[in-house]
Amino acid sequence: MQQSDFESISRVSVPELDSILGKPFPILDDGFVRLVDYMGSDESIVQAARVSYGKGTKKVNEDRGLIRYLMRHRHSTPFEMCELKLHVRVPMDTWRQWIRHRMANVNEYSTRYSVAIDSAQTTLPGEWRVQSVGNKQGSDGYLESSKGDHLTKRETEFQKFATDIYNERLEMGVAREQARKDLPLATYTEAYWKIDLHNLLHFLALRMDDHAQLEIRLFAKTIGEQIVQKWVPNAWEAFVDYRLSALNLTKYDTQIIQALNTSGKEGAKKKAIELGLLDEQGSTAKKSREREELEYKLKDMGFTIPW
Repeated sequence: MQQSDFESISRVSVPELDSILGKPFPILDDGFVRLVDYMGSDESIVQAARVSYGKGTKKVNEDRGLIRYLMRHRHSTPFEMCELKLHVRVPMDTWRQWIRHRMANVNEYSTRYSVAIDSAQTTLPGEWRVQSVGNKQGSDGYLESSKGDHLTKRETEFQKFATDIYNERLEMGVAREQARKDLPLATYTEAYWKIDLHNLLHFLALRMDDHAQLEIRLFAKTIGEQIVQKWVPNAWEAFVDYRLSALNLTKYDTQIIQALNTSGKEGAKKKAIELGLLDEQGSTAKKSREREELEYKLKDMGFTIPW
C-alpha cells in the first residue's frame, strides 16, 4: 500500500468538552473533579464498531441507532476506544471505595513524598446519617439536630487534634511516611484517574445507584452529568435508557410476572411459594432478599404486590 492510500486523520475534538477542560466541579466541602484530557467521542465508538465491515460497506444504521444497539446488547469493545483522564480531590474513606474499581490507570498524591493535604471533610449538624436497619452497609435518614450539633463539635475537635499531632511529628523530624499514620480517613487526597468509557460507565452504574454511599454518589453524579454527558451524548443517552433507568428481570421475576398475567394474584402467589420466595403458607414471614428486590421492580412497573 502507498501512503496516498491512507486518508489524513485529525484529532477528535468535542467543543462542549474542550470548554470545561481544567474546570473544577466542587463536591462536598473541599473536593472536586476536573477534566484533564480525553480521547475519542461518539464518532469513535461508531468507527470502532464498523471497522470490521471493510471499505465500501454501506452504513445501515445511523450513528445514534448503532450506539444504542451496542449498549443494548452489551457489545462493550467499541466503548473502550474512548478514554477520559480526571484530576480528583476526594476524602480518603471515599477514595477507598473508588480505587476498588481496578480497570483504570491511577497516580495518587503521595504522603510519603509530600506533606499531607491540610484539609479534611467536615459534617454539618444536619448531615449525620442513621444506620439502616434493612441494609447493613447503608444509611437511612438523619439524626436529630441536638445530636448532630454535638457530633459536629466533636469532629472539629478531633480533626484539629489529629492535625496538631501530625504537624508536631513533622516538626520533630519524624519521617513523613510514619508521621501520617494517625491521620483520619476524612483527610483529602488527590489523584489522576484515567479510564476507558466502557469501564467508566460500569463505575457510574454502580456508584450513581441510590444504594451507593452518598459521598461517592455525588462524585459519580458529577462525572456523569457534567462531563460524560457532554463528551458522548449518544452513548450517555443509551446508558441512561438501558442501564441507569432500566430494570434487570431475573428468571424468577419473569416467571412471577407470567403467572400474574395468566393466573392473577393467586397464580403469582402459588409460583412464589414454588420458587421459595414465600413460605409454605404463602406468607412473607420468610425473609427473602430476592423477593424484596422483585417487589421493588413490580412497584416500579406499576403492579400491585400479589401477596
